[in-house]
Amino acid sequence: MANITAAMVKELRQITDQAMMDCKRALQETDGDFDKAIEILREKGQKVIAKRGDRDANEGKVVTHKSDDGKTVTMVLLASETDFTSKNDDFGDVANKVSESLLAHSGVPADLEALGNVAVGSKTVAIEVNDLVAKIGEKISVSQFSKYELAGSGLLHTYVHFNNKVGTLVELTTGTEEAAASEALKTLAADLCMHITAIVPEATCLSRDDVDAAEVEEARATATEEVKGKPENIIERIVAGKMDKFFGDFVLLEQPFVKDDKKKVQEVISDLAKKLGTEITLTRFNKIKCGS
Repeated sequence: MANITAAMVKELRQITDQAMMDCKRALQETDGDFDKAIEILREKGQKVIAKRGDRDANEGKVVTHKSDDGKTVTMVLLASETDFTSKNDDFGDVANKVSESLLAHSGVPADLEALGNVAVGSKTVAIEVNDLVAKIGEKISVSQFSKYELAGSGLLHTYVHFNNKVGTLVELTTGTEEAAASEALKTLAADLCMHITAIVPEATCLSRDDVDAAEVEEARATATEEVKGKPENIIERIVAGKMDKFFGDFVLLEQPFVKDDKKKVQEVISDLAKKLGTEITLTRFNKIKCGS
């Protein structure tokens, strides 16, 4: 049997980030074979995932990273079963590694499975998370992510709530670089993130064009049914008002702005565009929240 030295255990621990005793036992079980020991330790994580697969992972931590030029931003939610685990330093380190690796990765992964194949040093996202599962013994997974790459003039802005449970990302495009660099645009982006974080529910769309056509027709049919019997000359106006309310519930640009509810979000954006003398468009946004 191979002599399992402290140096061997330390090296295996550096590779897998597992507990010292787990590393020692794995080396003893494999007679000092590092590759087989690593496999054993990672199988431990897979067993935890299989055993706890039906558990809810409604806690976690949202992290964001931005490239030096500000043109690329990532946002990742690493989910866990318990709030206690989400505050663990190792958990936070892995969340940051995933977000940083996504930032460095060329392109945007198509889905969570593709994200799992993104390189994290000598590992992948999937292996990094699996090693954390093996270490902590709890269901952990990357449950949501976003990566925005800005083309042309504009601004990317992120906001993570103080509890790290909610994160928001917005992309604003502008007609000039001067407007993109203005403090006024930065303030608008921050205010929009605050609005989305505080007000916007899940499944909110950016504009009317993004709302599912079948849902629109259903809402219109309901509104029309509700005004049956009303005078013909006011039916169209009442239905239009009901549809405005429907879109106000589902469309971000038509919601009352959180800092001035007398204006809609689009009006606030248009006001600043007029002031700066250029076009400003809220191109896209995302909100990531634990438990959703």
